[in-house]
Amino acid sequence: MARPLDQAITLLVAPFHHYSGKKCDKSTLNKKGWKELIQKELTIGPHWNEEIQGLTTDLDRNGDQEVNFQEYVTFLSALTMIYNEALKG
Repeated sequence: MARPLDQAITLLVAPFHHYSGKKCDKSTLNKKGWKELIQKELTIGPHWNEEIQGLTTDLDRNGDQEVNFQEYVTFLSALTMIYNEALKG
């Protein structure tokens, strides 16, 4: 049986593969896949219409107009820090 942290990591990785799997290159998310992931997988996602473009630009360190897995993990890390601060009260 998987441990809680193993399950949490799987839950974080799975959306990337789900949305990147909709195109030929399964190692990156194109703009459409990235926007869809944010809007469907995050509660706040539907409210981030304009912010998604800026976020994508900030994350896209290699400038290829896509979000690779490392860039995705950077996003999750920043988001986790925000959630941690909010939960501290």
